[in-house]
Amino acid sequence: MRLITLIFLLMTAGAATAGEKVAFFGLTLLDTSLQTAETGDHGERARLAMLEQMVRERFAEEGYELLDLAPVQDSLDRIVNPAKCYGCDTRMATKLGADYALVGEVQKVSNLILSMNLQMRDATTGKMVKGRVVDFRGNTDQSWSRAMRYILKTAFFIREEK
Repeated sequence: MRLITLIFLLMTAGAATAGEKVAFFGLTLLDTSLQTAETGDHGERARLAMLEQMVRERFAEEGYELLDLAPVQDSLDRIVNPAKCYGCDTRMATKLGADYALVGEVQKVSNLILSMNLQMRDATTGKMVKGRVVDFRGNTDQSWSRAMRYILKTAFFIREEK
């Protein structure tokens, strides 16, 4: 198990550095739960907005330039999920002059079982530079934000302990 973890860390410790340009295409909710259909939205849309703001702020704090998506907004509006569009994210990122495309998803299986991922891909090659998937429990603001903070801390902005 340690070998797998080490390999994953090496794969996701890519060459992205502060000062580079990132096209953040947001997060997509994949809701496969029965609860939403029966009882309505449990605040997931607001939580997605909260996480998107968290990601934008953290990348800006770390020195990345987040690009305006307006020049590709027409194309983006036609895409259901930029994380699964056969490379449309990197094509749009290239058109914007970005070094990287950043996309993510939250999958809601139930109000108890959820999964979140965030991935950064090289705009030119389409290869993943950094990314992480986490499973988490509880459909609350706290659980969602804790999961995203973990992804950002362990996959994107790893600090060496001294």
